[in-house]
Amino acid sequence: MRTGNEPLEARSLLKTRRALALWGLIWAAFGVAVFMVVGRPGWAAGCALVAALAATDLAIVCRHIRQGPHYQPGEDVPPYEPDSGRNEFTARRRGGAGPSMGPDRGPEGRGRL
Repeated sequence: MRTGNEPLEARSLLKTRRALALWGLIWAAFGVAVFMVVGRPGWAAGCALVAALAATDLAIVCRHIRQGPHYQPGEDVPPYEPDSGRNEFTARRRGGAGPSMGPDRGPEGRGRL
């Protein structure tokens, strides 16, 4: 939910995450090679699993970087009102009636016309 106190110049950590995934992929591949040479197939399989996870994360991050920035509301868009706990979920937790159960509401939770 947008409250209006978000930073104006937020930075993405995708490039840092890409570097860390690449670093993990390199070390995991190195681990696979070393453990296969030493004769530890269990440890090599573990490193191969880590390498597969790092490669998957690297592919996802690169895809997100290629997609570019997505729409963010500008200064002309007013912030949303905070919920302040007045929703159906918190009303049910407290034992009260939700919006669809109130006396002035129809079956879909909208006011009567």
